[in-house]
Amino acid sequence: MVEETVTELVNTQFIPLNQLISTDSSLQIALTILIGGIIGITIGHYKFSHWIESTKFRYKRTILAQVIQRLFFPSIVILALIFGTHYIHTYELFTNDVYIKAAEASQEMTPREFFSKILQSGTILVSGFVIAKFIPVVLSKREKATLEREDFEHWMEMRGFDDDEDNLFYKLYKWNPPASPPKEMSEEKFTSYLKTDKGIKFLERYRTKRGLMIGSYSETVKNPFNEWKNAERKKYEKYLESCLSGNNQAGRKLRLGLKLEEVHTIENWRYVKRRENYQPIIPGSIQPGHIKGITQIAPKSVRNVISIGLFISLILGIAAWWEVDLLLIATASGGLSIAVGFALKETMENYFSYLQIRKEEIIQEGDRIEIEGYNGIVYKITPRVTYIKHALNESIAIFPTHQLITSKIINYSKDFKLVPAKIKIGVSYMHDPEYVTSILIKIGKRIMNEIKDERGQHLVVQEKCPYLEENLPSCGCDKDILVDIEQPTVRFSEFGDSSLQFDLWLFVRDYASQFKVKSHMRMMIYSEFKKYGIKIPWPVRTVYQGDESKEQEDDKMFEAARQEVKKEYGLGDLGKTGTED
Repeated sequence: MVEETVTELVNTQFIPLNQLISTDSSLQIALTILIGGIIGITIGHYKFSHWIESTKFRYKRTILAQVIQRLFFPSIVILALIFGTHYIHTYELFTNDVYIKAAEASQEMTPREFFSKILQSGTILVSGFVIAKFIPVVLSKREKATLEREDFEHWMEMRGFDDDEDNLFYKLYKWNPPASPPKEMSEEKFTSYLKTDKGIKFLERYRTKRGLMIGSYSETVKNPFNEWKNAERKKYEKYLESCLSGNNQAGRKLRLGLKLEEVHTIENWRYVKRRENYQPIIPGSIQPGHIKGITQIAPKSVRNVISIGLFISLILGIAAWWEVDLLLIATASGGLSIAVGFALKETMENYFSYLQIRKEEIIQEGDRIEIEGYNGIVYKITPRVTYIKHALNESIAIFPTHQLITSKIINYSKDFKLVPAKIKIGVSYMHDPEYVTSILIKIGKRIMNEIKDERGQHLVVQEKCPYLEENLPSCGCDKDILVDIEQPTVRFSEFGDSSLQFDLWLFVRDYASQFKVKSHMRMMIYSEFKKYGIKIPWPVRTVYQGDESKEQEDDKMFEAARQEVKKEYGLGDLGKTGTED
């Protein structure tokens, strides 16, 4: 009977897999257990991920939590598959003599070989899945370590963050004065500064005309970077406890693991601090879902493509191992690929433009740009479209991403960030242009010192931050200046029909700051001109019938005040000899 069955199977020269499964009850049980196990492990992985998302550990050790979350259950699956394969071969399961002989005669797989190959394929796929998931975590760890080092460098430049405790910077570093004074400072004055603590603090924050600091810092501990990292982690733990205890801006206990998160993870906490120029983050001050919006705006790394490519390669390798004709599949799908390629032509253009933008950092989120007449801030760049938000929040323009490569774009934020805030002023012909110039110089210097944002940072860039003169830390208005500038700048531009025309301009730190600065400049000009009797004529033609001698007498009332301001503020670079640009 057995021989007849074997002969019958051999005569077919092929044993279909579905026939093999349907006629072997032990194989059916094994496949049922395998499928049930996969479903059970998938559910367990989901429950475990949901649980770990709501733990403090995930918020304090985000990257380590991601490693555990992505490796724990897949590792169990790999061990189970390896054990299953070993168990099958050790105990010689699926050893039905009929099918073994039939398979040998027809050169097909036995039930044991078939199931073993399924388990081995699963092991390879799950291993590839783990590696594909693990690669972005490793690269992310490296990237975040680089960002953390940059944060440390900013901390050093700022001589500590506002939320540091116990004067941390000066616990880790000591300032060493230079052996000789800077060129613009006398030896006597330099020596007098060194004799007092206040003077030493002044020298420590002093900047030369080139914007360079004097002296140097030496470490007072073995590894300042590690000390700083520990201090930052303690600040985050304090922030987390405030969120969870209810002692926060929201006035209630905030919950972890929500879809619309209410609490920053440590990585998001660092990211937000970077965006906010390292200002302290107030616990409970964010709206639910704000974190999700931040991560959506944050650029997505191209490293995820590596994971996808690796996984696809594994699938193709396993298909070849199962003797699937890849050439036949490629040939059959060639025509479809061409059709899809034409259909997705613009999509692919957008995607490769996105890769180029990310690689070369042509444009980044937050840049102020002008494209095809639309002026706004880059809100989000995706592989398909780019969102540009109008500066006054009037609208959001959506451009195909490839237009950022193919269109003419003006980037107001790229590298060189000096933006002129320039206004024109007309004054009466009866005024001396030199007096007007001095008054405008005075106005410009007041603007440089007095106009600040809500954080107390100067809007006008300058070679030396005015705070340094008050023995205070620089607000950053004197950073990243790549050219020599002398401000304010005043130009007597032309003889107008009704007035003498002057230009006054200052360089501000970014595109948006110019509007606030211009508004303050106009208000201050109105006030100062009134103080010194400078008249702004009406832009009309008139038949003059006045008493010129009387007007000159009235004008002389302001002569002393004008001479005083000219003596104090001078004529700027107009009072210097040399060729003007």
